[in-house]
This record gives sequence, structure tokens and C-alpha cells, in this order.
Amino acid sequence: MSSTFYMPSLNVMGIASLAEAINYIKAQGFKQGLIVSDSVLNEIGLVKNFTDLLEQEKITSIVFDKVQPNPTVSNVNDGLALLKKHDCDFVVSLGGGSPHDCAKGIALVASNGGEISDYEGLDQSKKPQLPLIAINTTAGTAAEMTRFAIITDEKRHVKMAIVDKHTTPVLSVNDPSLMLGMPASLTAATGMDALTHAIEAYVSTAATPITDALALKAIALIQANLLVAVKQGGNIVAREQMAYAQFMAGMAFNNASLGYVHAMAHQLGGFYDLPHGVCNAVLLPHVQRYNAQVCAERLKDIAHSMGVDVSAMSAEQGASAAINAIEDLASKVGIPAGLAILGAKASDIAMLADNALKDVCGLTNPKQASHEEICQIFISAM
Repeated sequence: MSSTFYMPSLNVMGIASLAEAINYIKAQGFKQGLIVSDSVLNEIGLVKNFTDLLEQEKITSIVFDKVQPNPTVSNVNDGLALLKKHDCDFVVSLGGGSPHDCAKGIALVASNGGEISDYEGLDQSKKPQLPLIAINTTAGTAAEMTRFAIITDEKRHVKMAIVDKHTTPVLSVNDPSLMLGMPASLTAATGMDALTHAIEAYVSTAATPITDALALKAIALIQANLLVAVKQGGNIVAREQMAYAQFMAGMAFNNASLGYVHAMAHQLGGFYDLPHGVCNAVLLPHVQRYNAQVCAERLKDIAHSMGVDVSAMSAEQGASAAINAIEDLASKVGIPAGLAILGAKASDIAMLADNALKDVCGLTNPKQASHEEICQIFISAM
């Protein structure tokens, strides 16, 4: 069976790598950029620091900082209107997964036309998006380097999964010095998001030896560095290692895809406007307990990467150890114990399960579930 490997053609990482983005933009001859970010990063001056760097190279820009934590169709439309008004020839996303996803939506519609909802699903576009440079300020989503974009349709109260090779940025930037100011709660949520990416990629039916190696190394780095990054936000070594971990997890799931954790978390985020990383973290052990019926050996490998001595364990014991390790790490970094704490309601589960089964991310889960089984996973996670 053949496989295809997707990632940006250029990726720069490490302290002070932001300068590489400026050099790239200058070399491409871009003239007017749309900077897609959020109000918090604008208020603390991070956006201005970047636009000042552009200005020094005589590159003008306009800032769109209205991106919501779960970016919406309206966010995409508003950003697109600003792009057209100022005749921008490239887009920069500055932030975490929300600005990156919103910027992908803007850039994709800018070059392909129509509405962002036209591109829900797999490879629905005809042309590459407007050039997008994605500068990361969190260590978790890997949206700066993937072909995935998640946009909330406010009318349907669902998250649209757009998986399209044409949404891949032309350049990704992971400078850990931009991540030092992340609060502990965001560090924890994004770090557990990265762990979910790696684990779902490793147990995916589309996994390959390449994605396996990336996923297992990412899991090991997250286990070793996430708690340090949460407790010691100024630890640049832990921040840099988490940046590498989330990037490798992104490489893994960008090509092996995901599973029911994401398919279900998307519904929680779309319906209740809940933080994506937290939803993933709560659901992760419950989905893997379901998956252990068919991929216990793979989960045993995950336990080993999380530092568990599995040498004397059976596959089933190793799978149980992996689930325990996931729950232990989530607890240590302060993830809530269940969905009910987040505001999810048992009365909504049937509808959430309906939508989860329509999500493209579930197609590569190692065991395909019935509606009743998805409902039971939701119930167990409450």
C-alpha cells in the first residue's frame, strides 16, 4: 500500500528562529500581509513586535486580531474581508491553533473562492491557499505545520474538520522564546493535545513506520518535559523540548490522521465552546480503553514511551498501564477529571455522538464504533 507524507517545505525551530520568518518573507518579495492573531497576543505587544520587524524590511501589514479560541465561520469571513480590502498578497498566523486554523480558512477561500464550509472534509479545494507563514506561540496543536483546519459553524454548532493538502503553510516557525509567557493552564492543555495527537497517530489504521517513530519519540518527550513546562513556565529547555515534541506529534498525525478522541472533542468544542486541548485530555484515556480491544500491543508500546517498565507485562496489562500513565499525567498537570465539570450534559450525548460519527477524524480509529458505543464513551468520560 502506498502512502503520502505531508508537511511544509520549510520549517525553522529553536531560539531566535523568528528571524528566519522575516528573511523568508523578504526573499519572497511579499508586499502586504494580513497578520491573523488574537486580542491577547495583540494586547501584550507580541503582534506589534512582529509587525515592527516587517516594517523594518519595508513590508506593510494589517492586523486581524478577532480570532476566537474556537475560530468560527464569521472569523474567517471577517478576516477575508480585511484581506481583500487591503489587497494582501500573503498571510501570517501568529499564535496557537486558533489563529493558525482561522488563517488557513482565510487563505484557502482567498484563492479558491466560495465559503469556508465548501471545503469541509478531505481535499475539497482545487488550488493552493494564499501563501501562509505560521508562527507558533504554543506547544500543542501543531496547526502551524499540518493540513488540518478546524472551523466552528455557529449555525450548526459543530466544528468542521477541513483536511486539505492545500492548507499546509509554506513556512512554520517554532521559536520557544515566544512560548515562555504561556500560562500553566494553557501549557497543560496544549501539551495534552500534543500527547493526544501522538497517541492517536500511533494507533491509527493509517500509521506507517515513519509516523510510528515520530509518535513514540513525541510521547517520550512530552512525558519528560510537560510537567516541567507547566510548573516552571520560564524553563526554556522544557519549552524547546515541548516545541519539538508537538511538532513531531504533528508530523505523525498529519500523515496517519487521528481517531475518536478528536472526532468527539470537536463536537464538545463546537456545541459548548469548550477548549479543545482539555476536551482531548479528558476523552483520551476513555477512547483508548475502548481501542484496547483491538490494539493492546500498540498501547503497550505507548506505556513504554511514557516510562513504564512493560518488560514483564502482557499486551493487555501494557495497555492498562498506558491508560493509567495518561490519567496520571493529566492529573498532575491539572486537567479536570470529567466532562461534566466542563459543563457537558448527559442529555446532549446522543446528538454529540451523531455528529462525532460524521467527523472525518474518526475514519482511522483502530476500531469502528456504533452510535451506542460512542455514547458509552461519552458517558464514561462524564
